[in-house]
Amino acid sequence: MSTNAYALTDSWTMTRRELAHWARQPVQVVVNLIFPVMLLLMFGYLIGGGRGVQGSYIDYLLPGMLALTMAFGLEGTMIAVTQDLNKGVIDRFRSMPMANGAVLVGRSVADMLQSALALLVLMGVGYALGWRADGGPGAFLGALGLLLLFRFAMLWIGIHLALVAGKPELVQAVQILVWPIGFLSNALALPGAMPGWLGKVVEWNPMSHTATAARDLFGGTGTEHVVPAIVWPLALLAVFFPLAVRRFARLSR
Repeated sequence: MSTNAYALTDSWTMTRRELAHWARQPVQVVVNLIFPVMLLLMFGYLIGGGRGVQGSYIDYLLPGMLALTMAFGLEGTMIAVTQDLNKGVIDRFRSMPMANGAVLVGRSVADMLQSALALLVLMGVGYALGWRADGGPGAFLGALGLLLLFRFAMLWIGIHLALVAGKPELVQAVQILVWPIGFLSNALALPGAMPGWLGKVVEWNPMSHTATAARDLFGGTGTEHVVPAIVWPLALLAVFFPLAVRRFARLSR
């Protein structure tokens, strides 16, 4: 087998290890699926919002909540990485003929599977609330792809920060950094309804590009925001993916 084939095999083995944890910890999986649904119902009905939004607020809110869901929930992966470091699991893997970074790749694949499931659950709730995707099958799949690409970029930022933090108790402090990214965006409200300087910050937020592109694709209203929604996550991946792998390689020496 080639080096790449070994790396893929090792990564799949680590993915299966993470999926096996789901069967032993079903409550955590269910909580991660229910939390974004609670946020959708809270912002849609209890808090309200949508100042300046034309048309149905649920059509504006749901794509934003999908993007917000892709930014949140990183602590599960971050804690798992730090626990493996502190419990000596990584040390046992180091003694095996395993591709460098396979542990991280396996964890990221498992997280992406759960993220895809979370998107489907939240869209199902949105459909029950009256939301519809009118852009066609291609646009629908394109919006899903952009949302998962954004999640993948955020995930590797989280993995790198977890390796830097090194301890599970420090993850909560690091996770707080995600909240400004999530709420300083157009996920819940139009930038034009905000103070001028704040609106500019929101417009530059990478998550805002993903949310806007998803709205356009789901609604069939255009593709002009697709390019920045692709470029931003790829740029983040280009920085944090090699940083995480390099950090992990240093731990393995």
